[in-house]
Amino acid sequence: MTSRFTMPYEWQVGWRYTRAGRAGRRNGFISFISFVSVLGIALGVAALIIVLSVMNGFQKEVTERMLSVVSHIEVFDAQGGALADWQATAALTRKNPQVQAAAPFIAVQSLVARGDEMRGAIVRGIDPALEAGVTPIAAQLKDGVLAQLQPGAWNIVLGAELARMLRVRPGDSVTLVAPGGQVTPAGTVPRLKAFTVAGTFDAGHYEYDSGLALIHLDDAARLYRMDGPGGVQLRLADLHQARGVAEQLVQALPPGLYVRDWTRTNRNWFDAVQLEKRLMFIILTLIVAVAAFNLVSTLVMTVTDKRADIAILRTLGASPRSIMGIFVVQGAMSGIIGTLAGVAGGLLIAFNVGSIVPAIERALGVAFLPGSIYVISRMPSDPRASDVMPIALISLALAFVATLYPSWRASRVKPAEALRYE
Repeated sequence: MTSRFTMPYEWQVGWRYTRAGRAGRRNGFISFISFVSVLGIALGVAALIIVLSVMNGFQKEVTERMLSVVSHIEVFDAQGGALADWQATAALTRKNPQVQAAAPFIAVQSLVARGDEMRGAIVRGIDPALEAGVTPIAAQLKDGVLAQLQPGAWNIVLGAELARMLRVRPGDSVTLVAPGGQVTPAGTVPRLKAFTVAGTFDAGHYEYDSGLALIHLDDAARLYRMDGPGGVQLRLADLHQARGVAEQLVQALPPGLYVRDWTRTNRNWFDAVQLEKRLMFIILTLIVAVAAFNLVSTLVMTVTDKRADIAILRTLGASPRSIMGIFVVQGAMSGIIGTLAGVAGGLLIAFNVGSIVPAIERALGVAFLPGSIYVISRMPSDPRASDVMPIALISLALAFVATLYPSWRASRVKPAEALRYE
């Protein structure tokens, strides 16, 4: 004989109740409320997935542009002076398997002037050959603009936005005003040095395009009167391990050195993004919760409508636990259907945001992310399993919790009272 799996009758009846109301007018309204509850769960889950995916994409896009001009880790003297032997410091850092490249640098806040225009900027002295292994923007410009940064040539590379604000082009001259001053018989006068604009770079990040200038390391040491590089920049194999590697380097390097990873360099921005993600998750989860708890009203009306059926099942020997199981299955099935539909719809839209948003912009004739205002001009998206799985589990949990009270009430129905008026 062959055995055939038989679904428990609680599941069968619960699934039947889930689909109830299509044929009759009596429970058609209940079916409509059930459909609205499932739709609300689906829309809430989809909205949560889409929003978090877009926020992940935005964070990833900004991070990539930021790290095109910023190293993963910086090691510099805690007192702000020059490193006594930067090669030895770089050699110590390379013992960490995550460190792939190292390059010396000098970074000083200065003024860049051109005629009546004057802007503050971080002037970074670099070794063009070594810098290419640390920052992607330097690798792109290595054989072009950065090749003109030669010792004693006094050439400078400006961010594209900074060059625009100063109204300069390659070949024009700008003046760097170093902090501090030079003591003369006439008093203290600022140290000035004329530089020739060798070219510009465009990282796609306004903060750096408008506030960063690159010069040769030797020129920076002479201008700022330093005996050597102020620090060492490091490139890691995995940028997400920067904080852990930084903590390891603190233990491995001699005292007197300060180690700072890229997450701390831009700590305010990343903290703000993480806080916003948490708040959006909470807010949209409340939407899912409202939709899930709509199942309570659906089940309460179903229990009221099915009192006679419950009584008959009880007289046939069904236990209160079985009755409760029937309505738990009904509510859980609605939650599962809504969650699966929401996950499928949310992922479908999240993976195609790059095509959907431009189509909407063309149809409406508007630009949601004008390039002149925002850091990026397209809507990015980065769906992650670490976001989708918790969303699905929370939605299912809320739907299950919402079924408990109406199911318990159904199990308390007394057959004699329920059949009295039938």
